[in-house]
Amino acid sequence: MSSGVAVDDECLQAFSDLKLGHKYKYVVYRLADKFDKIIVEKTSTSNSYDDFLADLPAGEPRWAVYDFEFEKGSEGKRNKILFYSWTPDDARVKAKMVAASSKDALRQKLVGIAAEIQCTDESERAYETVLEKVSRGA
Repeated sequence: MSSGVAVDDECLQAFSDLKLGHKYKYVVYRLADKFDKIIVEKTSTSNSYDDFLADLPAGEPRWAVYDFEFEKGSEGKRNKILFYSWTPDDARVKAKMVAASSKDALRQKLVGIAAEIQCTDESERAYETVLEKVSRGA
């Protein structure tokens, strides 16, 4: 936790509800307004990847956990829990610096992540780009 940012307990509970309880499709996390802790911004049951992308705002860093479902040829459907680090190029410098130095505080507490997706623009978080990355290791 090099940035000194704490991870709110609600973050771990929401992740557990997604991973074990399948209560959510995704969870979006953000820095609190005072940059002192990571909090849950939103949980969702929507199966729409476009809805998920819409919840990662332009110009503001976010982290998210997404239950990514995809077809693996003749092997059928697969699911992988993905960790997204969304740090858009046009975010404020302070927000990007705190987000970069705080990511590991959250990521290390989320046990069971299959892959990490780091994205700074729309192309890096596009469904096809993510699908290509996760299906290689499936």
